[in-house]
Amino acid sequence: MSESNISSFNTSNQNQNSLDVKSYIFKILAYWQLFLVAIVIAFIVAKFMNGYKQRLYSLGTTVSVKEENNPLFSTGTNIAFNWGGASDEMETVRVILNSRTHNEKVVKRLNFYIDYLKDGRYRMDDVYGKTLFTIDLETNKPQLYGKLMTVETVAIDKVKISVDFLTLSPVSLIRYDKDSVSSYLPNTLMYSKEFLVNNKIETPFLNFTVKAQKSLPIGEKYYIRFNSFQGTVGAYRGVSVQTLAKGASLIKLVMTGSNKNRIVDYLNTTVKVLDEDKQEQKTLYARKTKKYIDTLLSQSTRKLENIEKKLGNYKKKNNIYNLSAEGDRIYGQTIGLDTKNDEIIRSIDYLNSLENYVRINTKYDRIILAPAVIQIADSKIPGQIGKLMELSIIKETLRGKVKENYPGLKRVENEIRIAKSILFENITTLRREFVKEQRQVLKKLGKFNSKLKLLPSKEQKLLKFEKSYEMSEANFTNLKQKSYEAGIAIEANVSDVKVIDSAMDLGQGPYYPQTQYNYILALMLGIVLPLFYIIAREILDNKIHTVEEIEKNYAIPVLGVIGRNQGKNNLAVFERPKSSVSESFRAIRSNVQFLFKNNKNDTKAKTLLLTSSVSGEGKTMISINMATVFALSGKKTVLIGLDLRKPKIYEDFDLTNDVGVVNYLIGQKTVDEIIVPTKVPNLDLILSGPIPPNPSELILNESTEELITQLKEKYDYIIIDTPPVGLVSDALELFKYADAIIYAIRQNYSERGMMKMIDDKYRNKEVTNISYILNDFSVNSKYGYGYGYGYGYGYGYGYGKYSYGYHENDEPEKWYSKIVNLVKPKK
Repeated sequence: MSESNISSFNTSNQNQNSLDVKSYIFKILAYWQLFLVAIVIAFIVAKFMNGYKQRLYSLGTTVSVKEENNPLFSTGTNIAFNWGGASDEMETVRVILNSRTHNEKVVKRLNFYIDYLKDGRYRMDDVYGKTLFTIDLETNKPQLYGKLMTVETVAIDKVKISVDFLTLSPVSLIRYDKDSVSSYLPNTLMYSKEFLVNNKIETPFLNFTVKAQKSLPIGEKYYIRFNSFQGTVGAYRGVSVQTLAKGASLIKLVMTGSNKNRIVDYLNTTVKVLDEDKQEQKTLYARKTKKYIDTLLSQSTRKLENIEKKLGNYKKKNNIYNLSAEGDRIYGQTIGLDTKNDEIIRSIDYLNSLENYVRINTKYDRIILAPAVIQIADSKIPGQIGKLMELSIIKETLRGKVKENYPGLKRVENEIRIAKSILFENITTLRREFVKEQRQVLKKLGKFNSKLKLLPSKEQKLLKFEKSYEMSEANFTNLKQKSYEAGIAIEANVSDVKVIDSAMDLGQGPYYPQTQYNYILALMLGIVLPLFYIIAREILDNKIHTVEEIEKNYAIPVLGVIGRNQGKNNLAVFERPKSSVSESFRAIRSNVQFLFKNNKNDTKAKTLLLTSSVSGEGKTMISINMATVFALSGKKTVLIGLDLRKPKIYEDFDLTNDVGVVNYLIGQKTVDEIIVPTKVPNLDLILSGPIPPNPSELILNESTEELITQLKEKYDYIIIDTPPVGLVSDALELFKYADAIIYAIRQNYSERGMMKMIDDKYRNKEVTNISYILNDFSVNSKYGYGYGYGYGYGYGYGYGKYSYGYHENDEPEKWYSKIVNLVKPKK
């Protein structure tokens, strides 16, 4: 090519470099089938996973845990109770709700260790709350443990219980009242028996009743299973306790699971059990007080009856029924003092006992209660006793669940120490006041006792009986009043736990799997994964794809482009003259004349040499068809197979490779004896002949030059098929005989670095008059729009759909082949 043409190529390269971004976009868009397939597969997988994964639901209940006092019993009653909780009550509630003891109560109340199952599409589904029957266990009798039992309705009031033991080996039985496991040896592999609904089922391994409120649908089949009690409790200890607002008394209990009915029942029951326990703790002091008061009331009743009887007998026996005026006066003055002294003595004894109990013990669940007849002036003491009891209960609850360094436990222990210190201080102060008051009372009693001795002996004794009866009656009346007040206080208890929003199935959808998110993720993966594949393929791809790549990286110009030959052999031009491939060779035949004109050799015969970098790039196919287009144009043409190591030409012409160039070079045959006429008009063929042991030496022989010289005298065009220059040096030795050289590059096959050696020789002007041909080219938007237009001299590869009617249509590629070709490496 001339320097002006090469310059035009360089200018074209610069223009196309600016379109790299656009070319990359077209490369990505060209894989639209891959994106479509990937997205469809991703959606199919997402749909399957959405159906296969276990659906999980999340429900919650909102409650308020706040100290509440009944206003009727806060300040105006004689009996004082502690109605409040500890300062860290929210943290305590959190620990209680997740404690083993609390959840044992809930599981036991709901019988959640029983599984109700039914065959589902992918697994056995939990159908608790959806069955028309329930299982009423006899917890004090053994039940089959851990095995599936089939419950099939055979009539509206009859079910069939079936158990497959699989082997005659011992199975486990469980008793839920003792949470103990024993073994049982079945006497048959399959147990099956029919039972009436609502009747007891009693077998060595099953003891329960199938209860149903309605008629059962016939043919329904369910499965039940009895699980470990402690295992079930452990599984349900994961209730999430969330504080809705910092410093607020509102908490939200959240639970997740596959069955909304179980979640609803468990959340509502756990709140109910919490409420019951809190009220139990809250009224503990009051209940213990009432019990103690009732005991004292019973004793006081008997004592009053006994004194009344003795008083009546004394009056009758001594014939004295009334006190004298002096006796009445002394009685009226001393009865109040005696009653007061008796109260002070009991109060001091109680304070001493209480102080001693609190100092000795560390657990205050049975703290000494104040007798009801004691009127403790300091109202703080009953409240402090109640608080100490509740703190003690909280401490014992926490100790079973947390470590010693748990902050909540530390806070409770510190509050207990503070409460004890305050209690001791109040006891000491109150006891000092009682002692002081007692001295004054005893001093007054001493004066009246001296006057009492002046009365007659019968009247003195009657006065003592009267005083004893009066004090016992007053004590009895006081006890009755306080028992009444304690009972009302217990019944009028105000709960600290209030349900704001109970758990309820309102048709909430599952939070897992997130179907919409999975479909969005599938869409993203369907786009991103192919994109990563394309990018990785482009990064790792070192093949030649387009003319632009050749022109961008190499100095040797491109002569033309040849499409993919879909024929059965390499005789594309001869056998399919109207195909697009044939037109490509005709266009190259025109373009190659520029190479011949640039050659200073003015001989009539023109020699065209074809080579490539490696085997498989199509140089033999190009040489055959170039020879064919020259021959079909009326020029005498000879095709020489000088690839002595791996000859192929003879196969396309259905010949044997017994005689050829090798025979001439070693002197066995003459030129005329190795020339073989072909079925192509004006085309003769010289095969390579037997594969020699020294092909390079034979080519370097002077006989090669003589051969070319003789052929130039007989033919217009000499086409030489040579070995690849990237593998052997034979072709380089033959360059001196060529007027023009065509270097074959195969799309998606030839690697980018293969042409460096020949391109360096061209730059150094060691090789001239050489051009590239891009072979096996397919129009694909991944690598551009195709060629054949846009350049002054054209590449001759047709115009795609616009060539309809001018070329024989090649057989279209199958759709499944296109999909496979998207991912498989090119050969």
